Amino acid sequence: MTPGTTAAATSSPSTGWEITVYYTAVEDFHVGTDTEVTGCTKLDCTNGQDDLGSYPSDFVDAVKDEGTGRTSSGQYLNWSYDIGFWLDSEPRTSDGERLTPCLLYTTRFTITGCGVQDDGSAPQEAVCAALRDGAWKVTDEFTPGLGGSRHIDAYIGPETSTGFTDSDWYITLTGARLTIATDK
Repeated sequence: MTPGTTAAATSSPSTGWEITVYYTAVEDFHVGTDTEVTGCTKLDCTNGQDDLGSYPSDFVDAVKDEGTGRTSSGQYLNWSYDIGFWLDSEPRTSDGERLTPCLLYTTRFTITGCGVQDDGSAPQEAVCAALRDGAWKVTDEFTPGLGGSRHIDAYIGPETSTGFTDSDWYITLTGARLTIATDK
């Protein structure tokens, strides 16, 4: 490449993807029995035993399912299967990077077809349209065996209400189509 030029980007359509939408759990939307949580009080720690506080059991379960949750105090309770729980000032990816809703990023891939939900039905059109309109990029590490080689986790940010997991946004899609941008 000569000075002052930029790399050209091309798009490559790809089918047969699974997309799991995930979110940051919000403690204020959970009311389960208080559960004591132990872990690390900082990011650079593994399987700590510090007291991290008590949280509603359904919130703790959601953090384990989604990887992160915003506590009522404004801190983030993060979880990774190989680290355990830790408190932080930000939501984190499993490799410790700041987790940001990909709807705000420059496009690295686009969702051009939503496929179907687990029960074979089409997702709600408003949800599919928002996923198609989003600008996405890969920001987290690939962990072999978790979802397969054609699996994308699409992070949409904090949950927005009580019962979020019963909403149209809590979905896994199969047979989705992506257009992947590649640099030349």
